[in-house]
Amino acid sequence: MNNPELQISDADAHECQVLQKEELDVLESIYPECISSQITEGTLKLEIPVQFEEPRSVNLTEDCPSSPTTKPCDRPSESVTLSSLPPLLIQLILPPSYPLYRPPQLVSIRATHLWLARIPLLHNALTNMWNPGDGVLYQWVEFLRTGDFLQNLDLVSSNDHMSIQLLHPSPLILAPLLVAYDTSSKSSHFSQNSYPCSICLTSLKGSKCLELTCGHIFCRSCLEDFWEMCIQEGDVGRVGCPDPECVKAGREAVEEEVARVVTDAGVKRWRWLREKRNLEKDPTIIHCPVAACQAPVMKPTDVDQESGWGRLRQCSQCFFSFCAFCRRTWHGPITACTIAHSEKLVLEYLAADEGSAERQTIEKRFGRTNVKKLVLTYEEEKANKEWLHASTMECPGCQCHVEKSLGCNHMTCWKCRQHFCYRCGEKLAPSDPYTHFSKAGKPCYNKLFDFQAEDADWQPVDGFEWLE
Repeated sequence: MNNPELQISDADAHECQVLQKEELDVLESIYPECISSQITEGTLKLEIPVQFEEPRSVNLTEDCPSSPTTKPCDRPSESVTLSSLPPLLIQLILPPSYPLYRPPQLVSIRATHLWLARIPLLHNALTNMWNPGDGVLYQWVEFLRTGDFLQNLDLVSSNDHMSIQLLHPSPLILAPLLVAYDTSSKSSHFSQNSYPCSICLTSLKGSKCLELTCGHIFCRSCLEDFWEMCIQEGDVGRVGCPDPECVKAGREAVEEEVARVVTDAGVKRWRWLREKRNLEKDPTIIHCPVAACQAPVMKPTDVDQESGWGRLRQCSQCFFSFCAFCRRTWHGPITACTIAHSEKLVLEYLAADEGSAERQTIEKRFGRTNVKKLVLTYEEEKANKEWLHASTMECPGCQCHVEKSLGCNHMTCWKCRQHFCYRCGEKLAPSDPYTHFSKAGKPCYNKLFDFQAEDADWQPVDGFEWLE
């Protein structure tokens, strides 16, 4: 490489000059980002990032400086998953006799953040790729950009070809640097390209779009309008990817995505709605009866629920102790609950005849107006229970009552997303809910749809007579 330049004819020198210019023009048109500076007196600087086709596992192991050869130490390694590695900085000189008689002269090779330790081996691998008469710059860029050189340097695991083994004096320092570069590279690549938004049907730059965790891309303005509307309406389950596949799968947005799109007030309400929904899924949770509190109160787990103490609840916010049945101040485990006492009183009152001595005694003791209110409340609750039993089906997951107006008997609870049969209330498998209606001998066999035929007698229309 230090030998004096070969003496070549003027014709060969002109041909080499033409071939060098053609090769550089092609390289600059394909990879303009890889040429960091223009040629100055035959010198060229390349900045080549390593980009993998799919994310690969990179294991960073500390090397032993005391060893004559670079070998890993017996210490735990750092493992990260990356889609790219920091660029390799190459400075080279194109001799006047390149590419006919001499290869490019490599002046220096350096890896950003010094993540590559086997630079001399890479130097030899690049030099051996040149064949007399052929340009090699494009092959070098492809060889480095795709990461194929890692295989030649024995940096790819023999057991897993997707795993890369790197040696470094300080893996704990290098790992976050590699992750930060990979994140920045993804963001830069995303912002430079254009992507179609399936909501507004326009193509926008990546800087005005957002890629969700599922991989679908939408413009920020469409997501902001859609998510803000859902949050304002309290439909927190729809704050997610609007793509039909994700809507069917029920995928919701994570907090990081919501915070990048909606306002701080919207994020605060979104969190509250999610917490409220999660609490409502638990049928044992009771809200504090104090009007100024209304905090959720969990069911105690260290108390025998069959005993009277199982009805005791204490609010963690206002420390109000109350009965889980009647929602009144805690009356102890032995004292009869107000609801049970009121229901017994109403039944005794309704069982007595109108104007009887029994009714007069009850009205005199508790007050006629109070008794009438209890009777009215009892009748309303009884009518509600009868209607719920006749017109709805209780969800087996959260005990929420669901009414069906149209459609099949395969139901999905709006509150806990439990799949169940509307006819018998049995839980169904979300992956294949219709098998329940295909089992011969079962009550719901071939009962996916319930048809109620309406009997209608034919009536003649005035002005028309039957012709025989």
